[in-house]
Amino acid sequence: MSDYYDVLGVSRDASAEDIKRAYRKLARKLHPDVTDDPEAGDRFKEVSQAYETLSNPDKRAAYDRGGSVPGAAGGFGAGFGFSDIMDAFFGQGGAGRGAGPASRTQRGQDALIRVDVDLAEAAFGGERSIQVDTAVLCPTCKGTCCQPGTSPETCDICHGQGSVQRVVRSLLGQVMTTAPCPTCHGFGTVLPSPCLECSGEGRVRARRPLTIRIPAGVDTGTRIQLASQGEVGPAGGPPGDLYVEIHERPHPVFHRSGDDLLCTLQVPMTAAALGATIPLETLDGEVDVDVRPGAQAGETVTLKQRGAEHLRAQGRGDLLVTLEVTTPRDLDDEQEELLRRLAELRGEVRPAGKLSPAHQGVFSKLRDRFSGR
Repeated sequence: MSDYYDVLGVSRDASAEDIKRAYRKLARKLHPDVTDDPEAGDRFKEVSQAYETLSNPDKRAAYDRGGSVPGAAGGFGAGFGFSDIMDAFFGQGGAGRGAGPASRTQRGQDALIRVDVDLAEAAFGGERSIQVDTAVLCPTCKGTCCQPGTSPETCDICHGQGSVQRVVRSLLGQVMTTAPCPTCHGFGTVLPSPCLECSGEGRVRARRPLTIRIPAGVDTGTRIQLASQGEVGPAGGPPGDLYVEIHERPHPVFHRSGDDLLCTLQVPMTAAALGATIPLETLDGEVDVDVRPGAQAGETVTLKQRGAEHLRAQGRGDLLVTLEVTTPRDLDDEQEELLRRLAELRGEVRPAGKLSPAHQGVFSKLRDRFSGR
């Protein structure tokens, strides 16, 4: 008897993976269907016998002790499965065999809906009642997929295995393959009386009310995850999650920049010159804006902690108020006389205009620098 380790070309301390790798290499080379060598058939049987013995831990231990090895009497002996041949040629022979029938019950898909909210809701949070159109558990069959009083029956074709075997021709000759049962679609059971309301799905589509909590500080694009509020799975499977995507409506007064709020406040010319305290109605109440004497158009007054709340931290953003100085129109005679008197006192009856440098971008500055301007 040849030494099985020599037959496969491996050492006596070779691992199971080394033995399998050596067998694959020799099987691809020596199988009668892939070579014309007249001695390949006997050689292939010898290689198969060696692999059958050394790939089995118990048989390998008995062989190493010098004892007899059951089922090692040549060829495709007992204990040598077709999956080993498929594994040699395709790397995964017999994959899926013995896995059993598939389950009808599966997890439902996640769902996504968009909710429009006002700026105040996004900034400070709140609750909202919405309508969700998703798959829910069938009220008639309660997820069994069958008419009340009936139940699934074992498939007569696969006998509950969920798969069937058939013989096909290949380079190895006639081989046995496994495929999902075409009658039960791999479930192992059939529905003699499918539920009429859900057509055997175990779920139906319905619209249901849902109250959601909007966290303070959300913004357009923020998604809120509601666990197990998505679609119920087939055959009453566990529901997926529901994702609520926030879309913030534009506000007529305030503009949002991160957690800061921006607005423009019109200030009379006299208030800008003399200074004043002007009330401003914000999203969460009235505040006073202190305009310093001599304030200029475009200046910004920052009101701390008057913006939107931070989504994942304590505190709030700021409210940035940009001043817009307004020039009075439609002056009466007295008002016009007062302004003329003020102009005379300030020497501004015929003021000399003062030019300000135009705004220059970064690229313009670089161009001027390289050109020596």
